[in-house]
Amino acid sequence: MLFSRFSGKCLIALGAILLSMQVQALTLGQAAPDFTLKNQQGTNLNLAEQRGEIILINFWASWCGPCRKEMPVLQKLQDKYQDLGVQVWGINVEQENQAGKDFLADLDLRFPIFFDQTNSLSKTYQVEAMPTTVIIDRDGNVRFVFQGYQDGFDKKYSAAIKQLIRE
Repeated sequence: MLFSRFSGKCLIALGAILLSMQVQALTLGQAAPDFTLKNQQGTNLNLAEQRGEIILINFWASWCGPCRKEMPVLQKLQDKYQDLGVQVWGINVEQENQAGKDFLADLDLRFPIFFDQTNSLSKTYQVEAMPTTVIIDRDGNVRFVFQGYQDGFDKKYSAAIKQLIRE
């Protein structure tokens, strides 16, 4: 009887710890959850293997008007900062990716695009708004999270990137 009570309390405590780890997966300053995805060109890219680079991850959807407006801004950021160790990665969150592919057909994007068909990565990164942009520093830590997109966010992204480049 004592053992079963103790085990139950341990299970509850363990569950609380695991739940808190999931909830705090994107705590600023903490390690970004690692993942490997295949980009549109068929190349697997792993986040942990990008240490030393600043990674801007943008979660987007084809039905998202602000996402369409933001994509050219992201390409400009990639063009401007790639020689300084900055990469932009776009991650589509739709389970049916044909709409995402059609969305991209009209855009001249040269940064890697991935499809999170199971939404597992979107859940891990706690994506609640479209688009969501996460900026990861050279050590692999989440440093900035931006939800949604409005005119002027390019200045916020640039300021965040410049701060990380100077570190």
